[in-house]
Amino acid sequence: MSQETSIRQDRPYTVPGPAEPSERADPPENASPSAIEPPAVEVSHPGHPGHPALPELPGDRFLDRERSWLAFNERVLELAEDPQTPLLERANFLSIFASNLDEFFMVRVAGLKRRIAAGVANRSVTGQSPQAVLETILALAREQMTRHAACFQKTVLPQLADEGIHLLRWPDLTEQEQTRLFTLFRKKIFPVLTPLAVDPAHPFPYISGLSLNLAVRVRNPASGNEHFARVKVPPLLSRFLEASPQRYVPVEDVIAAHLEELFRGMEVLGHYVFRVTRNEDLEVEEDDAENLLQALEKELLRRRFGPPVRLEVEESMDPEVLDRLVKELMTNRDEVVSNRDEVFSLPGPLDLTGLSSIAALDRPELKYPKFVAGTHRDLAEVESATPPDIFAALRHRDVLLHHPYDSFSTSVQAFLEQAAGDPDVLAIKQTLYRTSGDSPIVDALIDAAASGKQVLVLVEIKARFDEHANIKWARKLEEAGCHVVYGLVGLKTHCKLSLVVRQEGEELRRYAHVGTGNYHPKTARRYEDLGLLTADAEVGADLSDLFNRLSGYSRRDSYRRLLVAPRSLREGLLTRIRREIEHHKEGRPAWVRIKVNSIVDESIIDGLYRASQAGVPVDVWVRGICALRPGVPGLSENIRVRSVLGRFLEHSRVYAFANGGESEAWIGSTDLMHRNLDRRIEAIVRVTDPGHRSSLIRLVTSGTSDATESWHLGPDGRWTRHATDAEGRRLRNLQEALIEARRKRRGNGD
Repeated sequence: MSQETSIRQDRPYTVPGPAEPSERADPPENASPSAIEPPAVEVSHPGHPGHPALPELPGDRFLDRERSWLAFNERVLELAEDPQTPLLERANFLSIFASNLDEFFMVRVAGLKRRIAAGVANRSVTGQSPQAVLETILALAREQMTRHAACFQKTVLPQLADEGIHLLRWPDLTEQEQTRLFTLFRKKIFPVLTPLAVDPAHPFPYISGLSLNLAVRVRNPASGNEHFARVKVPPLLSRFLEASPQRYVPVEDVIAAHLEELFRGMEVLGHYVFRVTRNEDLEVEEDDAENLLQALEKELLRRRFGPPVRLEVEESMDPEVLDRLVKELMTNRDEVVSNRDEVFSLPGPLDLTGLSSIAALDRPELKYPKFVAGTHRDLAEVESATPPDIFAALRHRDVLLHHPYDSFSTSVQAFLEQAAGDPDVLAIKQTLYRTSGDSPIVDALIDAAASGKQVLVLVEIKARFDEHANIKWARKLEEAGCHVVYGLVGLKTHCKLSLVVRQEGEELRRYAHVGTGNYHPKTARRYEDLGLLTADAEVGADLSDLFNRLSGYSRRDSYRRLLVAPRSLREGLLTRIRREIEHHKEGRPAWVRIKVNSIVDESIIDGLYRASQAGVPVDVWVRGICALRPGVPGLSENIRVRSVLGRFLEHSRVYAFANGGESEAWIGSTDLMHRNLDRRIEAIVRVTDPGHRSSLIRLVTSGTSDATESWHLGPDGRWTRHATDAEGRRLRNLQEALIEARRKRRGNGD
C-alpha cells in the first residue's frame, strides 16, 4: 500500500560532539540532512498518581481516523498529479493509490458497515454517528476516485503517449496488432475462460473480490430471446497486454473483442466491465480454536465470500445491466447505506493497480535516478571481496542501519546467513511477520536447523493479507526441523526481532537485531526502515526473556532496554512525555520528537496536548493517519505535524526526548494506535550510542523542518503541501538528500 523517509546510522554523518538544542530551529541553509535538530513531546494526564488534577481537554480535540486515512491517500494522489514527479513514477503512484483504496474498502469500510449492522458501532472520537462517518467517507472516496481517473485519463495517459508508451483501447490498435492479439487469445486466454450464463437454471454466479468481470448481453437469433452472462478475467493474466513494442491494451479489451468465440451462434449485444470489492477482514476466535493454523485456514476460505462493499463499473454501462448488478450484488439487507452509494461509475479501464507493470518498464529516463544501496561502512571490508565478519564487527560497536540507504542483504540478511553457517552458533530465535517468496531469511533458518542448531521461529500467521504465505512458511519451517510457534492467544506478534546465541570460548554471547521493518528483502529496497545490530548483553538478555514469553509461559513484563506492548509500552512513552514537562518547568531542555506511520491513541495524544500546554515543543512526523489536531490555541500551539512521502515508503518509528539535556531515542515496531499498544506484541529499543542518538534526532528534525518538502497538518485536519519556499525554490527532498549523502560518503571512501 502503500510512502516514505530516511535516517542515518552509527556515524552516518560525521558530526562534531552531539549538540542537541532545547530550542526548535530549522537548520542553516547549507546544512546537510545530518546537521539538523529535534522537536518536542507529550505530557501527563488527569488523575495520574502524584499529579494534581488538570483541566479538562476540549471534546473536539481529535480528528477522525477514517478521514485522516483518506487524506493520506490523497497525498499519494498529489504525487501522481505533480508534474515534477518522473512520469513512470506518477503511474506507479496512481497504482499505489488504487491499491491503498482497495484495502481501505476491504478493511475499514467493511468493518464499519459490519459494526453498524450488528448495532455495536460507537460514535467516532469526533462525535459523529457511525452512519454519518460511513456516508462521509464514501463521498470523499468517490471524489478521490474521480480525481484519480481524471489524472490518468487527462494527464498521465497522454504524457505516456508523448514518450512513446501507448495505453490503447481495442479500436485504436492496428489490424496487424489485432491479428497478433487474436492469436494470443486463441492460444493462452480462450482455454482458461469460463462464461457463466444467468437464467432460471443458472443462478447468478459468485463474483470474487477485486476480480475484473465482463457483464455480457447476448441474443439467441432463432428465438430472439436476450440472455445475461458473466465472464471473469483470469487474475493470472497480465493487466496490460503488449500489442507491439511500447503499445499496450487492457486484457479485458482483448477478451471483449472475441466474445463471439465464447458465445458461438449467439449475437453479442453488449459487454460492460465491473469489479466488486468485498469484506476481506478476518475474525478468528482464538480462545475457541484448538489449532490456530486450521482455524485460520477455515477463515481464509470464508473470506472469499465476504459481503460486497463497493461496485465499480465503467461509466458506459447500460442502465439495465447496472440495475441487475446492483440487485444481485449490492442489495443492502442490512440497510446501512443506499445501494447506489456503494456504486462507483468511472471511465475505463478499471483497476489501475495494474499500472505498476507499466511503471516497471525499462525506461530509466522516466523514473527516479537509480540508487543501489551499499554496505554500511561499519560492516564493509575495505579492499576485500570476502563477506564481512558481522559478529566481529558487532563485538567492536553497535551498528545502526537505515534502509534502503544501507543494504539489507549485506547487513540483516548476511547476519542471519552467517549465523546459519557458523559452527559456533548454537541457537537462532526469530520473528517473522511478513516475508517474501523464496526468502533468503527462511532459507537461512532452514539451513541452521539442518545443521543441528536450535531454531525458534515465531510466525505471525494473522498478518493481514499475508496469511496464506505465512501458513506456507510455517509449514516449510516445521518440516525442516525448526520450532515454530504462533505467539500469544489474542495478540498479534508484530515486533521485529532476531537473536543469535554463539559459543565463544568458555562464554555464550548473544547477538541481536531489533528493527522497525519486516524481514522482507524485497520491500527493504522500497521501504524506509531502521534497525539496530548489537552484541550488547542487556539487549540480548531482553530478547531472551521476550522470546521465552512468546514461546513458553514466562510472564515477565519488565525489561532493561526494551519497552514492550501491551504491558509497558504506552505507559513508558507517557512517563517520558510527563518527564519532559517537568524538565521544562525546571528550565532544562525539553522537547518530544516522534516519527510514526500512524498516531490515533487518545491517551498518547492527550499526553502530547498536555506537553504542549506546558510549553514543551512537540514535533510529529507521520506518514498516514493522524488523529492529533495541531496548532489549536491553548491546546496544541506547540505541536507541529508533518508528513513526508516520496520514492521510498516511510516506515520507521522513532521516539526521541530531550530528557533535560541527556537525550533519549528509541526505535522499534510500534505505531501509536490501539491495536499496536493493546492487541499486539510490539517492542522498541533504547539506542544508547551517543552518535546513533544524534543521528536519529537529526533525522526526525530534518523530516519536520520547514526547509524540507512535506505536507503540514492544520488544526482543521487539512494537509497542505509545502514544496517550494517563498521565492519559489524547491525545498529539500529529504530522501534524495539522504541518497546523495550516501553517494558522497562512498566517493570519499567511507
